[in-house]
Amino acid sequence: MYQMVQSLMASSQARDRLLAAAVDQARRGGIGDLSLRELAAAIGTSHRMLLYHFGSREGLLTAVARAVDEAERSAQQLSWAVTPDGARQFWRRVSDPQMWPAERLFFELYVQSLLGRPGTEGFAREAVTSWTGPVAAALEEAGLDPRTAQAEARLGLAVFRGLLLDLLATGDHEGILAAHEQYLSHYTPAGDAARPATGAPAATGHSPADNGH
Repeated sequence: MYQMVQSLMASSQARDRLLAAAVDQARRGGIGDLSLRELAAAIGTSHRMLLYHFGSREGLLTAVARAVDEAERSAQQLSWAVTPDGARQFWRRVSDPQMWPAERLFFELYVQSLLGRPGTEGFAREAVTSWTGPVAAALEEAGLDPRTAQAEARLGLAVFRGLLLDLLATGDHEGILAAHEQYLSHYTPAGDAARPATGAPAATGHSPADNGH
């Protein structure tokens, strides 16, 4: 039994190391266009090891996209969910060209999940709920009722991801930033708890919920 536990721990650690290397590669140069053998060579392993730990190329790419998305959620303070200034700071982060390779991978896998490709099962749904849940909770804390908070979280997520997809497709930073500001101009207050001190701009209920991607 002890040997079995040790073997499982070693396997888990090996998987974590390979995943971390693949995430680093995704951030630096992208991995969506690489074959499994090319990806294995890029991170210093064999395609057989990747198959052993992730099951398929799609399984590996999905694990990478999930890891990047989780890291983005963990890195953010939820102020971006309830205030325009927080939204602007978050947009500056996700629209940074250094993020584009990982974000292209996200959208690629999102579509593959919608098509039911093996290895991507559940990815699209999880990519929504993993953000709307925490954002809706933050909006409730700011003063919105649960139903409205959930609706605002979904709306904000759709807007942010739509703008991000537009940015990746067109590269039109100026036009998309103007569209983002237009969205922020339509914010409505999220209750007294979300209002800043007198003289400061009102906080809002429209959640710029987004992905990270």
